[in-house]
Amino acid sequence: MSENKKAVVLLSGGLDSTTALYLAKDKGYDLYALSFDYGQSHGRELKAARDVAQEVGVEEHVVVETNMSAWGGSSLTDEEMEIPEGDDSNDEIPSTYVPARNMIFLSYAASYAEAVGAQHVFIGVSEVDYSGYVDCRQEFIDAMENAINQGTVCAVEEDKEIEVHTPFINMTKAEEVELGMKLGVDYSLTWTCYRGGEVACGDCDSCVLRLKAFKEAGYEDPVEYE
Repeated sequence: MSENKKAVVLLSGGLDSTTALYLAKDKGYDLYALSFDYGQSHGRELKAARDVAQEVGVEEHVVVETNMSAWGGSSLTDEEMEIPEGDDSNDEIPSTYVPARNMIFLSYAASYAEAVGAQHVFIGVSEVDYSGYVDCRQEFIDAMENAINQGTVCAVEEDKEIEVHTPFINMTKAEEVELGMKLGVDYSLTWTCYRGGEVACGDCDSCVLRLKAFKEAGYEDPVEYE
């Protein structure tokens, strides 16, 4: 690791991003958490992000407001689209895909990183259990990292390139849960369900993948389900 020990971690409050935050902490980074109020259908995950950031003890937690519901295109941002039930055998891109969401998030993360002097950005994407989301592939991450380092003064003028870390890119969610348990992640604070409410629904795509991961890892999910 370079001498620069500041890291911006994209923190949604879900399983992946929370594990990434704990991992960055374990590696000794000073943590700057970045979350988004992007017009998603409920705020339950944002509450989880705040709870996780407080529990871990980040240097700063910024919540960005950006209205992606203005154009919809996803059942997470368009009230007229219904969130489908989960199907882990489905090989089609689900309606919960938010157009270019990780592209937008990583652009904000790059700006935030340059502003605070961080050369590291963590994002909890995986090519293995990624629901067909095209912005979770290594090819996309490599392209974004290149764009970031072509478009930031710190990289172009100061030779301080920003590295995008994807520690779970080749991991299954079960392997990620196993790692998280070793890191002491408090998964009871996290929220993965696509539907808002007091308890998780248990049958949306995100819940199905999460429950499967905990079962395969041999742990009980501490989150309550309907």
